[in-house]
Formats: sequence, C-alpha cells, structure tokens
Amino acid sequence: MYDLVDVVPDAEIDPGTNVLIAGPPMTGKRRIAFDVLKSGTNRGDGSIIVTTKDSAEKVLEEFTDTIDTDNANIGVVDCVTKQRGMGTIDDDPRIKYTSSPIDMTGIGIKLSEFLQEFYEDRNVTENRVLMHSVSTLLMYSDLQTVFRFLHVFTGRIQSADALGVYVIDSTAHDTQTMNTLKQLFDGIIEIEESDGDEPEITTAGLSI
Repeated sequence: MYDLVDVVPDAEIDPGTNVLIAGPPMTGKRRIAFDVLKSGTNRGDGSIIVTTKDSAEKVLEEFTDTIDTDNANIGVVDCVTKQRGMGTIDDDPRIKYTSSPIDMTGIGIKLSEFLQEFYEDRNVTENRVLMHSVSTLLMYSDLQTVFRFLHVFTGRIQSADALGVYVIDSTAHDTQTMNTLKQLFDGIIEIEESDGDEPEITTAGLSI
C-alpha cells in the first residue's frame, strides 16, 4: 500500500493506482506532488520524475533539498534540456534525456528503464512516479495524442504496481478536455484557492 502522508493523511492507495492533481496556477500543485514522492523516498520507495517543464538539474535541486539522498533511489526523465539546447546532457545515473515533450515514445522507454533498474538491480519494489506536467504535453500535442500516451503510461504504472502522480493546470484547459483526461485516473486531488494560507484540497476516488 502507498500513502499520501502530509497531503491526504488517511488515504490508503493500492499499488498500481494513478492519481491526478488538478488546480489553478500558484496553488502548490507541484509542492504537493513532490511531498507525495518525498514521503515515499524517506521510507525507501523509488522516486521517478518525468519533467516536461524544468531541467533535471533544477528538479533534483528542488526535490532533494529536504531529503537524505545518500541511499535514495531517484530518477529523472528530462524532456526539456535537449530541446532547449541549454545546459549539459552528460550521463548521470539519476537522469535520462528525451529529445522533447513531443517524444512520448522516448518518455515511455526511459520510464521503463528506470522501473526495470529499480526493480531488478536495486530490488526496490515500491515506486512513485510523477508526471509534471500534463498541461505541457497538451501545449505540444493534441488531446487525442496525449490521451493515448497517458493511457499507455498509466497502464505501465498499473502493471508495475507503482503509484502514478500527475499534475495538470485545470484552468488552462476546457471542461471537455479535463473530463476526457479524468477518465484515465483512479483518483483525483482537486486544489482550489482559499482565503487562508493553505489551499483547499478535495479528493475523489481515493480510499480514506
């Protein structure tokens, strides 16, 4: 079982579950998604981040600032550095590169390589995978293409008994797009702006 400690403390998540985190910009979706992965990292789970917005270097700097990285099993699939032609793309045990967010076949391959490495070489049987973000995929490809890709991606998470976490900017897409994509996920965490310091969080499809 997986947990969402610090996010939805009482939630129990079955292996193979895919969870969508949706909300407007600047409501802490990324932080919440990182918290889900960090809670697993601290107990020995593998953490794989597919980044379509920021470089692996930036993601690793932010993700590892509050965890012990000495024995952590962390992997990043970087979909932006090659496309931008900025930064280094030297081999790193924690980073695999694809050509761009359009290279969805490459993203799937790199994810599978990390999962296989964690399972077979490191004997890590519980892994958490973050896709940040679905909105960026929709900037580069049409809804049908992204839907097909995510259908395969979520299926891979399910077959690996992993936990999949996906972030989307709910205000950047119309209702039809959101409703179409929501079909792919077992649970949804909705984040809304509030008058207080912390955003309002509601869940659907999660066992609490």
